Amino acid sequence: MRVFVIMPPAPASKPSLEDVKAHLRVEHDDQDQLIQGYIDAAFGHIDGPDGWLGRAFAVQTLEARLPSFGTCGAIELPYPPATAIESIEYIDADGGTTTLDPSGYELTGNLLRPAWPGTFPAASWRGADGETVRIRWIAGYATLPAPVRAALLLMVGDMYRFPETVSDQAVSKIPMSTTAEKLLQPFRVYR
Repeated sequence: MRVFVIMPPAPASKPSLEDVKAHLRVEHDDQDQLIQGYIDAAFGHIDGPDGWLGRAFAVQTLEARLPSFGTCGAIELPYPPATAIESIEYIDADGGTTTLDPSGYELTGNLLRPAWPGTFPAASWRGADGETVRIRWIAGYATLPAPVRAALLLMVGDMYRFPETVSDQAVSKIPMSTTAEKLLQPFRVYR
């Protein structure tokens, strides 16, 4: 299964520049661009398909591409929480693209199942790159969880206070603070 971000998270999903500056106790505007870059980097480090937590924190549209519906009767969508299915398309036996009627499936948590009593239709194997099934869904939290917001503030604070990770003499890595890591750990999805 390959997953693509169709509509990325809105900038409003992240802690605002004003909130971060208040956290950092920065009152001038001289480093706004730098601080915004740190916010974007910290958020990108944890959010969505590219984030290390394996979870969508901001509301975004994702699309999974699969070779078939599988045989187990259910598909676990990655990057929870899944909040709604936008569409399910597949290449049918005749080679045409068919959109599955919403009454033909149900979403429970991140588990997509055919509506009871039923099965997903048989999909052709003739899709481009073997990707015959495309599932598009909305993932993410309407409001950023407080522990995640706090961890992001700590991460941005670390980057702001320790901006140089490379010197003429050596390369040093500044690890994520223990507190930020502990705040984020309960949200991590292991695959």
